[in-house]
Amino acid sequence: MLHYRTVFISDTHLGSRGSQARDLVRFLRCLTCETLYLVGDVVDLWRMRTRVYWPVEHHEVLQQVLRLIQDGAQVVFIPGNHDEAVREYLGMQLGGVRIADQAVHETADHRRFLVIHGDQFDLVVRHSRLVSMAGSMAYEWLIRLNRVYNAVRRWRGKPYWSLAQYVKGRVKSACTYISRFEDALMQEARRRGLQGVICGHIHKPEERVEEGFTYYNCGDWIENCTAVVEDFDGTLRVIEALPAIAEMVKRQRAGHPAANASGIIAADRLTPMPAVRAASRESLIRRQRARLRPASPVVLEVNGTVEPYGVE
Repeated sequence: MLHYRTVFISDTHLGSRGSQARDLVRFLRCLTCETLYLVGDVVDLWRMRTRVYWPVEHHEVLQQVLRLIQDGAQVVFIPGNHDEAVREYLGMQLGGVRIADQAVHETADHRRFLVIHGDQFDLVVRHSRLVSMAGSMAYEWLIRLNRVYNAVRRWRGKPYWSLAQYVKGRVKSACTYISRFEDALMQEARRRGLQGVICGHIHKPEERVEEGFTYYNCGDWIENCTAVVEDFDGTLRVIEALPAIAEMVKRQRAGHPAANASGIIAADRLTPMPAVRAASRESLIRRQRARLRPASPVVLEVNGTVEPYGVE
């Protein structure tokens, strides 16, 4: 299992054909944590307005989130622009998932981070919804083209190459947009007296340190399959989920019959869920008993009102 204190995931875009939901299920099945933040654009309601696409893998993602809740994890959903309709339910708790506009997360080493999707700092999204939706459609077509191109590369024995990231890196306006987005969020964290920010929105996994402030972007589950994780000593880092699973399997491979030749466990051959739940509960209980102090509460902000979450 992959054990973390906190996990931050964004931009899964469930309901769109570009979502790598199968890989996300594999990651969630291997995961135990105390708190899971879903940092926006979890369900792509924009795409679902024109067509409904909801295969079994997308439903399984939600089932795995519910499994984490049953195992004792706090789950906080911070809606983004693609699932902004959920913002009508800010402050509510649905199925064990707390919905908030943003949050302040305190790490185990007492650093405080703003957790926000980030579309609030995107001028295109705020002032030109039509342009934003057109850009989203163009990005989806670019991803489709990218898949065809990389299928040819695999056939020729060449490694994966991201056309979308290449375009972002070559187009000056895109580079300027990303830089301004990061700067705006870091300035907001600084204004609030925090040590950094954890966000999503731009599909660019990143860790950036500037003048004592740290910017983390969760990335996405369209291309990158990344997350921000907090270890039990408070260390935050961006991880690629599939290599993390592969490393876990490598450590367990000698005694795990479900590992295939590449060292990856097939999603349908993992440990049965009752056994996973029991192991997860025991692991969480051991860590909680060993901890010298209680976990720091999550502080949520709903319509300008700040309130603690997870405190009895």
